[in-house]
Amino acid sequence: MTSAETEVRAPDPVDWPTARRIARLVAGRDPLADSYLAASLQSDFDALTVRAEELVADYTGLRAPGAAGARVLDRGDWVDANVTSMQAMLEPLMQRFGARLARSPIAPVSRRITAGELGALLGYMSQRVLGQYDLLVPDDPRGDAVYYVGGNILGLEKRFAFRPHDFRLWIAIHEVTHRAQFTGVPWMRGYFLGLVHKALDLVDPDPQTVLRAITRALDEVRAGRNPLDEGGVVNLFASPEQRGVLGQVQSLMTLLEGHGNVVMDDVGAEHVAGQARMSRVLSQRRKAGGLTGLVHKALGVEQKMRQYERGEQFVRGVLDAGGPRALDVVWESPDNLPSPAEIADPGAWLARVRPVRAAGFGS
Repeated sequence: MTSAETEVRAPDPVDWPTARRIARLVAGRDPLADSYLAASLQSDFDALTVRAEELVADYTGLRAPGAAGARVLDRGDWVDANVTSMQAMLEPLMQRFGARLARSPIAPVSRRITAGELGALLGYMSQRVLGQYDLLVPDDPRGDAVYYVGGNILGLEKRFAFRPHDFRLWIAIHEVTHRAQFTGVPWMRGYFLGLVHKALDLVDPDPQTVLRAITRALDEVRAGRNPLDEGGVVNLFASPEQRGVLGQVQSLMTLLEGHGNVVMDDVGAEHVAGQARMSRVLSQRRKAGGLTGLVHKALGVEQKMRQYERGEQFVRGVLDAGGPRALDVVWESPDNLPSPAEIADPGAWLARVRPVRAAGFGS
């Protein structure tokens, strides 16, 4: 028998079935899952997603190929979809960690602890997410997957007396904007996933990494800084090289999230009744305080919330200074993406790309 025939696959560092089970437990039952109000969700989002794509294409000039498929999920379904996506994205990293874990006597315990932490995170997020474009499943036969978490959407509609048709259209506008960014810009999906894979390739499976991270955190505390302020736990455990790649990812996501919010609000202001109030409610919802705020900071979620604000400020600054089509050049090439410094200085970005802009976007 050859070595290939006797080779046994290293254990996965994450006990995925346990992670899924814990996430579903933390997610809890959608309080309005059995409500008569839920009956219209799928048919509404089928139609509103098509309408939203038309509005976003007209506003941005970005036209995604084909049609998006609207999928209304409950929290458990959202957990399942994201566990599947995470497994696909993290597979190369899991194999590297698994090889190290195979030699560890505490492997079974470690796998369950990791599963518990991941499950708790996904379960918590499932209670808050409203919609999501899943760029990891572009070959879904129903079209690119645009998810809507029905119970969470119904909960906000009931709590704040939002008109369902308008609120659902407004949510759809944001999600299909992300689809337009990743599929209407030919290089975007490959570029983004390339950055993510590069960051994962730099992850060190050596346990000493944990000790170095703890030492670094203590140094930050002694200097009077919160070690979780920039990027949460993920950034804390990153090497200097990895932080550079994460900085690129964060800058890109800041642009995309900010652009998504600007499109959501500008298109909504014209086509969605009550958009201004909806925007205020969601903005306050993101600014969590108390225990929720601490959880956000620990997980790096707070960093994502700041991305919305910084990204919106950048996009608004560009549009105010350069006109309604000034941002179009950013979609032409990765070289035209703003750097972290330019995110805070839209004028500097415009000055750098303005010569390129003379060629025109889409001409």
